[in-house]
Amino acid sequence: MQSLKSDEQHIICEVSCETPNRAKVKELLLELVGPARLEEGCLYYDLYQKIEEPNTFYILDGWVNEKAVAEHAQHPNVERVMERMSPLLLSPPKITLSHRVSDPS
Repeated sequence: MQSLKSDEQHIICEVSCETPNRAKVKELLLELVGPARLEEGCLYYDLYQKIEEPNTFYILDGWVNEKAVAEHAQHPNVERVMERMSPLLLSPPKITLSHRVSDPS
């Protein structure tokens, strides 16, 4: 699917938990990756764990446009994982939406 770079939306999603919940939260977050990468409009979808604070995870994902982001947010897999993961988190996920301003490498 071809799109204008200006239409792309890139997301940083920060998730934090307590140490006893870390392994389960990581497992649940990994359940998001494969299905999201198969969604129409997904440019990339990756999970990261903060080195100095291993109870903090980041999902960095890119989508062709706002519609693709909205459809991802309503995807049954996202809803299923979030329902199971939410009680394990210190606070709701922090979502940051952005547009790329540099050329991709």
